[in-house]
Amino acid sequence: MPDEDIADASDAGEAGDVERRSAVVDVATHGQRLDKALVALAPEFSRAHLQRLIADGHVRLDGAVASAPARRLAAGQAIEVALWPTQEARAFRPEPMPLPVVYEDEALLVIDKPAGWVVHPAAGHWSGTLMNGLLAHHAGAAALPRAGIVHRLDKDTSGLLVVGKTLAAVTALSRAIARRDVRREYLALVHGRLDGGPLRIDAPIGRDPRSRVRMAVVGGGRPAMTDVEPLAGDGRCTAVRCRLHTGRTHQIRVHLASRGHPLVGDVLYGGRPERGVQRQALHAAALGFAHPVDGRPLHFGSPLPPDLAAAFGDWAPRA
Repeated sequence: MPDEDIADASDAGEAGDVERRSAVVDVATHGQRLDKALVALAPEFSRAHLQRLIADGHVRLDGAVASAPARRLAAGQAIEVALWPTQEARAFRPEPMPLPVVYEDEALLVIDKPAGWVVHPAAGHWSGTLMNGLLAHHAGAAALPRAGIVHRLDKDTSGLLVVGKTLAAVTALSRAIARRDVRREYLALVHGRLDGGPLRIDAPIGRDPRSRVRMAVVGGGRPAMTDVEPLAGDGRCTAVRCRLHTGRTHQIRVHLASRGHPLVGDVLYGGRPERGVQRQALHAAALGFAHPVDGRPLHFGSPLPPDLAAAFGDWAPRA
């Protein structure tokens, strides 16, 4: 299990979530490590998580806290463990929070996500996500895959995304995205001069073979296509408008970096802070699709947030 799975185990559940188990060390277990014995006592948990419970003082031997996973056991000792749940177990729980909703009806809602907000729980971010907020926002979210989230934005990307509120809406929206019937436009700042007219980048994207946290343009990757329109620049940076035809992980970031123009502030792909921007300079500015129930066209726009508005300055496109 990854390290994030075991972090802050004592904060991972409420008191009512904790199950307590006990056992007496038998002859077969005599001399074993404490953590190995706990795996036999609670096999549904990873050894890493059980080691964290030991370190956090949730395991006792003969009534005294045992904080060393490698401690050897003796026959006749009484083991007691408080089985706090993993953070993953708490990930799919409702958390009331203010949602930045720009549109909502019985079938869907459109969110204007701020930078820094995680959309879906993952290692290191098991709570406080958009999904947790959706589970608290309406009861039907609990019965939907990913609480109705049909596409995502990276943590440090701001802007618009659509969420289905019924299974029929989730299915229709997912199919529309797959057919490329959903129009998604982004504004970005890239390093360097990007001259000329619109540019189409059609290059497959897959996991970077040299780094598990990055994506890359690789042979055998999944098809990916991005249209890029330069708007204005000064030689050091260029403001661009991007349209996604596919929705691969980090697609715009990877495609532009592959052409020697990483996003300003995107340190993962070779960018650096510029013009006051400390995060990847990417904003989902426009979203358009047919309503999944009645088919009427829906179009939404999101103004640049303050950090990007200041960085774009006069380069920002007119509303």
